[in-house]
Amino acid sequence: MRSIIVLAPETENPDIHVIKSVLAITNNPARKTEPYHIVAEIREPRNLEAAALVGGKETIYVQGEDLIARVTAQTCRQSGLSVVYTELLDFDGAEIYFKSEPGLAGRTYREIIAAYEDSTVMGMMRPDGDVLINPPMDTAFASGDLVIAITEDDDTLVLSQTSGGGLPDVSTLSHRERLPPAPERILILGWNGKAQAIIEELDNYVAPGSETIVICRAEGVRDILMGVAKRMQRQKVRFADGDITHSATLAAVKAATFEHVILLSYSDLPIQEADAKTLITLLHLRNLADAAGVRLSIVSEMMDMRNRALAQIARADDFIVSDKLVSLMMSQLSENRNLEKVFKVLFSSEGSEIYIRSMTDYIKLGSTVDFYTVLETAAQRGETAIGYRWDTVSM
Repeated sequence: MRSIIVLAPETENPDIHVIKSVLAITNNPARKTEPYHIVAEIREPRNLEAAALVGGKETIYVQGEDLIARVTAQTCRQSGLSVVYTELLDFDGAEIYFKSEPGLAGRTYREIIAAYEDSTVMGMMRPDGDVLINPPMDTAFASGDLVIAITEDDDTLVLSQTSGGGLPDVSTLSHRERLPPAPERILILGWNGKAQAIIEELDNYVAPGSETIVICRAEGVRDILMGVAKRMQRQKVRFADGDITHSATLAAVKAATFEHVILLSYSDLPIQEADAKTLITLLHLRNLADAAGVRLSIVSEMMDMRNRALAQIARADDFIVSDKLVSLMMSQLSENRNLEKVFKVLFSSEGSEIYIRSMTDYIKLGSTVDFYTVLETAAQRGETAIGYRWDTVSM
């Protein structure tokens, strides 16, 4: 048995059942002598401490709502980011792998990122388990370190036969200055248990002077937001009571003028009813955007994956299907427990994160280059390029 996955049941107090299940496994008189590898789901943060006491070093806990809140906060400000996360988490394309490469000992991280042809290096792991994602380019690789890379399979993580990797075309490198971050206006439509965490996470990313407005029809939200607003450092938080499925509500708040829109599902409703409200709201947002001649940046939560195809007509940038993302992460962790440390870095505002930037930040417009050249210009900025996407979006 390679690993054990413990899912939270759909009961009133699911964490109690998860903790009891983990306890029954780890303290069973007939348990195996070798350590277990358990991945368990916890719903409430307050239960993590007790769960950790029960699971010890044998158990990794995934707090689903916290994960989705972090992904939503990052994704709403970067169109297409949820697709990148899904690509990394599912088992259908490229994934994150670890590999020992004693032959790289003594080389710097800058040299290592260009040492592969079919894989993209994103960091390294020290023998003590310390994970470094996008470390300084002069960081030395030691013989006991592991390479952390994105690749199709573990057998494709192979060093290039060309010494030093490919040669970048330095004549095409762009050094365009980036503008300092400006204040943003974010509109949150709908409400569920993740909304407060999303607002708090946004405060780690937005520029000072930003504003978040919440529109929903749910009991107690106004009081919750009054408390949240007092703790925010970079953004103002406002609340308005309204039915988000009515176009007049969205028109009154001038939804088309916001830089980012987050559409949350009412999780207290039946799944299909909640998704229906989401779809109706998306259609209204599309009409408002078309009338204003703008393209809205929308992140939409969809409870049932089967409804995602219906939502495509609304041209939302990203769809976050909560249960799917949590399931994918738990599946990945069941295969490799070291991924927990990588995910903690990527899904946190501290340390390195994934960003989607214009290629013209790195390469001169009209140039044709290979990926080694992209690696070089990103490295000059202290960044690690891990991939690219074709922008086929049109108005």
